[in-house]
Formats: sequence, structure tokens, C-alpha cells
Amino acid sequence: MPYTITYFSDDVQTDILHMPSGILADYLRIADLLEEFGPSLRMPHSRALSDGLFELRAKGREGIGRVFYCYLIGQQVVVLHSFVKKTQETPRRELKVALKRMNEVKNAFPR
Repeated sequence: MPYTITYFSDDVQTDILHMPSGILADYLRIADLLEEFGPSLRMPHSRALSDGLFELRAKGREGIGRVFYCYLIGQQVVVLHSFVKKTQETPRRELKVALKRMNEVKNAFPR
């Protein structure tokens, strides 16, 4: 049974669609894999971060993009936040945004 991807907000979806074309193309390919394999999707495409937060790892000739997401009950994936990496390490503020949004989503849909 395939997983369904939804976005935290229209702004999150718009941010992803405005990523550089190579990164966007890789994200779309990996998103298809996520819909098919769900939590079975692992490195190099997806990585668990902490407390139910995951990242998709998109690459393109323009650089590296990260898309944070979480799972809800059933086959539901919620995309929380995205950014294009400019440094080796994930900036703390990007992680904080994703964690805050994940908490909002999880509180709205308690298990």
C-alpha cells in the first residue's frame, strides 16, 4: 500500500518547487521512492534524525537540498521544511523549524 505525501503548508510546497532544478528533480525522484517504500527507505536517500524526524537527501549539480518530514498514523508522510545546504553541517535553526512543525503536526493528530 503506497504512502501519501502531504505538505505542512502551501509555503513549504512552494519552497520545494523553487529549489534549483537539479535538486528539485532528485527530490521528486526520491519522493516517489518514499511513497513506495515509506519507512523502509534508508541511506543514501533518507536518514532518521531524532524523535520521529527524518530527512530526504536530494543532490543536484547546484548543490545539496534537505527536506524534513515525519510520519502520521497510517500511510501518511508530512513534509515539514526544506532548505539548500550551504555548509557541511545542518544549521540548527533549520532543524528547529522542522522540529517545531513536527510537534504541531503530532499534537494536532495524537496517536
